[in-house]
Parts: sequence; C-alpha cells; structure tokens
Amino acid sequence: MSRPPDFPEAVAAPRSRWRVQLVWLVPLVAILIGGWLAVQSILEKGPTITISFDSGEGLEAGKTKIKFKNVDIGVIKKVVLSPDHKRVIASADVNRDATNMLVDDTRFWVVRPRISGGTVSGIGTLLSGSFIGMDIGTKSDSRRDFVGLESPPVFAAGVPGREFVLKSENMGSLDIGSPVFFRRLQVGQVTSYALDPDGAGMTLHVFVNAPYDKYVSNNTRFWHASGVDVTLETAGVKINTESLVSILIGGLAFQDPPDEVADKTEAGAQHQFALFNDRGEAMKRHDNIVDTYVLNFKESVRGLTVGAPIDFRGIVVGEVAAIYTRYDPVKKEFSIPVEVRIYPERFTSRFQSGANGGRVEPDRKAFTEYLVDHGFRAQLKTASLLTGQLFVAVDFFPAAAKATVDWSRSPPELPTVPGNLQGLQDSITSLVAKLNKIPFESIGNDLHQTLSEADGLLKTLNTQVAPEARATLAAAHDALVSANSTLRPDSALAQSTADTMRELSRTAASFRALADYLERHPEALLRGKTEDQK
Repeated sequence: MSRPPDFPEAVAAPRSRWRVQLVWLVPLVAILIGGWLAVQSILEKGPTITISFDSGEGLEAGKTKIKFKNVDIGVIKKVVLSPDHKRVIASADVNRDATNMLVDDTRFWVVRPRISGGTVSGIGTLLSGSFIGMDIGTKSDSRRDFVGLESPPVFAAGVPGREFVLKSENMGSLDIGSPVFFRRLQVGQVTSYALDPDGAGMTLHVFVNAPYDKYVSNNTRFWHASGVDVTLETAGVKINTESLVSILIGGLAFQDPPDEVADKTEAGAQHQFALFNDRGEAMKRHDNIVDTYVLNFKESVRGLTVGAPIDFRGIVVGEVAAIYTRYDPVKKEFSIPVEVRIYPERFTSRFQSGANGGRVEPDRKAFTEYLVDHGFRAQLKTASLLTGQLFVAVDFFPAAAKATVDWSRSPPELPTVPGNLQGLQDSITSLVAKLNKIPFESIGNDLHQTLSEADGLLKTLNTQVAPEARATLAAAHDALVSANSTLRPDSALAQSTADTMRELSRTAASFRALADYLERHPEALLRGKTEDQK
C-alpha cells in the first residue's frame, strides 16, 4: 500500500489590525468627494432673486428661463401669490457669473408674442415657450428684489442716444414704440407715457437714437405726425402726412423752426418740450410780446374761427383768440366782439427786433393812437371762396370816420370798418331804398290808362279808317294796273306816241333847214325864194 503524500502543516497567521481601517477608506473618500462637490456647488451657486409681476402668464417653476442676450443665466424655481393676492412673486436662481448684473435699475419682463407700436416681438416663444428677458442697469447698488415690466423696454440700456420729455394735451394715436421722425426719417420711438396727476395732460418720454439726437436743440418743436392731417384753413384744404407708417400706427416728428434766430444748443437728456397738435401749429412763430385787443364787428362773422390770422398787407401779425356776442341795452343792438392777439415784434425787422424791446415804438399807447388817428382799422375779408373762411385784415383807411381807443377797457378796443361783402350789401340796401322811393304804382296806373286810350284808338282805326283805307288802296291798285297796261310797248297809245315823235322829229329837221337857208339868204324874207342860177 502506497504511502499518502505529505502536506505542509497549516500555520495560523495572526490578523492585521490595519485591515479593517483600509476598508473604511472607500466611504470616507466618497464623503470627502461629496463634501467637496457640495462646497463647490455652494461656492458656484448664484444669488436667489424675486421678481413680482401683475400676472403669472407664461411662468412655470423649474422651466421658465431667465435670459440675457438669448443666453440662460437663471431659472424660475417657485411662483407664488403675494400676501395681498394682487401680484405674482417669482423666485429665481441666477448664475454666479450674473451676480454683478443684478443692480438697482436692472429690468425684467416676460417675453411673449406681442404686437405694439407697429412692431411684432416674441414670435419665437410660440414654439419654445415664454421666458424672462433681462436688461442690465447702469447703477452700482446691488439688488435682489425686482418689479417686472409688463411690456418690454423699447430700447436697451447703453444704447447711444438721449431721452426727452414731451408735454401734451392728449395722446392722439400714439403708443409705446410709436416712431419718431426727423425729416421723414425714423430716428427714435416713444418709450413711455403717463397721465399727469391733475389729469390736465399727458407726459410722454421719447428716445432719439444717436447720432440724430444732436439735431434736438433747445428750440426744437415736436408735433403729432399721426395718420393723415387734414386741416381746413383760410387758404383752403391742406393734407399732410409724415409717412405710411405714421398713417397706420401714428408717430411724432420734430424739427427746428425755419428762418428763426434762436438757441441752437443741443438739448440735454430729459429736456422738456411741448408737443403740438400738428406741424403748422408747431412751426408758428412764438413771440415774446403779445398785445391783446378787441375788434367789435356789427356784421356776420360766419367763417371766422379761433386761430384765424390777422393780416397786415400780406404779413400775419396776429391771430384770433376768441369770438363773443355783445348786447348794447342803450342802442338796443347786438355786436360781435372778437378778441385778437397782436405780436408787435412782427412789425419790425428780424435784424432790429431788440431795438425797442421788440416794438416799432417804445410807447405802445401813443403809437396805437397815432395809427388809429391816421385811419388804422380792422376789416373782415374772405380768404377762400371755396371754404368760405374769413380772416381779419388791418390796414389804413384814410376815408374812415374818426375814432379813438378807449384804454379804460381791458382789453382796449380798436375801431373797425365794414368788410367788402358788408359794403356791397350796404350799397345794395341803399339802391333798394332808392328804388322803393319811386312811385311804381302811380306810374303803373298812368301807363295802364295810356294803354287803354291807345287800345281805344286802335279800335277806332280798325273800325272806321281801315275800311276806307282798304278802298283807296284798291282804287290805287286798279289805277296802277290800267297805267301798266297803257304803257306797254304793244299798246295803241305807245304806237301813236311813237308816230307823233317821228313827225315831230321831221318837223324839227325842216325847221333847221329853213333856219340855215334864211341865215344864208335873209333877203328871201322880202323877195321870196329864188331859183339857183346855173
């Protein structure tokens, strides 16, 4: 039998005390890695901000992004109602890199499809969904609580240009984003508007892009260029528009007044301007001196409107301010007092406007009385037969009745003369009065009597004279017929007359022969005719 192999004897090895500790290194390393990641996440995490909106439309927690220049910089984490339930509070985590962008005037708004001011925006959100847009402010103070805009800003912060303030009586057809034109070129837009606290007007903010903002001076005029401007003026119907865009969505325009020496200094940001209703009103000369008078007319002022010009030999020197009616209890008659504004500076040359403070003569009362004493009067005239518009013309009428200015009244009253139409009407009235003095009734009665007598005479002629006249005419006709038949060449009387004439002719020839013979032989009267000797 074979001997089994020898196996080495097992020797028990002692357990190492470090073996258990090495096993626990794995979770320890995991914990360290997790802690490092957590710390790094905390260090890299940006601030949490809150944005309040009027509505939560388009906001979804965990989905709605915050974007700046179409780059994600944060996400909405929670959307809740405000404690008073009037607004929506959206909490958002913003990337750490965008921390320095969260300053006091940073703006946020919900980007969704919009049509405003003739522009369409946010069309891409129809597929991708709404997101929150962001515009970096320019201030240095940091902020974490913001109030979101209900509409996107018209221009981003940092865009070169200047913003100006306009004061207007009404909005017209303007809206945020409505264009601003300069010489029919779009150079800016309306950024915001608000009703004044007293409700008496509107305040608008417009932004003019560079380099066009340099054309806005302290004397620039802004006006509504909305739609088609149709005005009925003394010169006729006037139609004006800025562009096709302004016809559809409205707009503004600005320009410096032409041919006017004024301040051309560039206007600073937030400079306030008046917004006029149309270009004509904006381009009117704005005078520093205004004299108010009253013109009392006793004729119809139909066609005369407030704003109608006061014309002096073709130059507009004022305008109609108001039209009233007046009753004189003493004379028992009505009149039409028209209040007018006269601009004395327009009577002087633009190069001499500062000679006497803008006046031709420094003493207003003395100069006005001098003009009135030399026939200075106001008169209504027709500016257009098409529209029937009237205007007030002032000029010298030497033949006008003497008049004075009553300075005790406020405003003083200037004398007037009847207009051309009124003068024509007075002439016609005078002619009618003279015609009324003619006794047409008695003349008519006399004429009727005369015609009656003439009719009786005609009847007498017809019944008595006419038959005898007809008989006489018939006898005369018969005599003419008889004479005609007697005088015909083939009548007996004509033949006898011809024979007689021939005999007379022969007798005359014999007498001529006898006269010739006696002339040659006068002795033949005594001795008779003798025979010729051979």
